[in-house]
Amino acid sequence: MILAIETSCDDTCAAVVETDGRRALSNVVHTQTEHHRYGGVVPEVASRAHLERIDGVIETSLADAGADLAQIERVAVTVRPGLIGALLVGVAAAKGLAFALRLPLVPVNHLEGHVAAAYLTEPDLRPPFVALIASGGHTAIYSVDNSHNMHLLGETLDDAAGEALDKGARMLGLGFPGGPALQRAAQGGDRERYDFPVALKERYNLDFSFSGLKTSLLYKLKDLGEERTREELPHLAASYEAAVVEALSRKLLRAADLHEAPVLVVAGGVAANALLRRTLERECEKLGVRLVIPPPELCTDNAAMIGAAVPHTPAIAYPDYLGLSARSI
Repeated sequence: MILAIETSCDDTCAAVVETDGRRALSNVVHTQTEHHRYGGVVPEVASRAHLERIDGVIETSLADAGADLAQIERVAVTVRPGLIGALLVGVAAAKGLAFALRLPLVPVNHLEGHVAAAYLTEPDLRPPFVALIASGGHTAIYSVDNSHNMHLLGETLDDAAGEALDKGARMLGLGFPGGPALQRAAQGGDRERYDFPVALKERYNLDFSFSGLKTSLLYKLKDLGEERTREELPHLAASYEAAVVEALSRKLLRAADLHEAPVLVVAGGVAANALLRRTLERECEKLGVRLVIPPPELCTDNAAMIGAAVPHTPAIAYPDYLGLSARSI
């Protein structure tokens, strides 16, 4: 069994995953609520909250799996990218456990973990495929080869899709986290009421840009004024959400065509968005392309996805990982 730990942002996570990385026996996520008052994640607050909860989350993950430490064969942990203080809490916990058990430590890239969530969703999935990662901190398209190596095809030139959703929700007064709040506000709204821009539509371009979209919403709200904005809120939210979804789906489907991909994987927190899922399901059915999107609980940050990446991630032998530090990650 694999014990996996994830603390890259504001979720304290631990999971027990089978050795082949294809089934999660437990997946515990403690989402920090301390940040709601600030309207976004505060790194120092996140680090302290991880310190307070990491031991309990690990204990719960073992209990939920009906496992004990003697059954663990490898310890895995997110080492990059993420908030450095938050990452260090998880790395320190993983190093301590691995050293005490004399086990190897597997340092996992958070983005590779998001893609690996697809293996938990469909255990028969094998590369090659094209993957979109869309979250609060990252938006990029990769081709994944037969050796599980990820090759960047396109990425955001400014804001991530999740960040654009969060900031749009904040401008609309919908609170934090913004993505789910915006989706709720958009229910019943007319997605075609407002024509928000979708950038970089050139034929072979696989990059993203969301800064112009945010600016467009800002100016639209100034034009409407507070009272009219409240009246138009469902339509503004629906139109704004639709622009983000169009950008993501347009570029992913373009990548599928350019690279003749038989399978598309969508991962990251934004992959939980219902409109994005419906749009891609419809388009992929038309094209005869297999689409794999993990369930929402595997799209947002979690440790099961980190464990799923272990079979194709090099391990560090005991006790060589003791030198793993802030500089290393």
